[in-house]
Amino acid sequence: EVQLVESGGGLVQAGGSLRLSCVASGFTLDDYAIGWFRQAPGKEREGVSCISTSDDSEHYTESVEGRFTISSDNAKNTVYLQMNSLKPEDTAVYYCAADPLTKPGNWWDPETYDHWGQGTQVTVSS
Repeated sequence: EVQLVESGGGLVQAGGSLRLSCVASGFTLDDYAIGWFRQAPGKEREGVSCISTSDDSEHYTESVEGRFTISSDNAKNTVYLQMNSLKPEDTAVYYCAADPLTKPGNWWDPETYDHWGQGTQVTVSS
């Protein structure tokens, strides 16, 4: 059974940092791309970042470029999202998702992903 479990969210002041973790089970990261998404109240789910170890690719949405870093530890089947210089507008529930790379799709599109975690809340106070 494919499962994704996020952790690492919390409350932080503006300018602070958090590291989110996404532990995958039931598959290996070599065969999937892992995306991080976020959803704030009243807003659509937004693609934040994506990593694919199969082609060593990383992607970021413009608003987090230079502040967030995605990485993976395939031995631990875990993907991380290091978030620095956090802003109040980063406040959202953050989800990780798995794309089995079996069909065309865009990394920022939630429809590309087949499996989702339960989410972890990130709150940035001003």
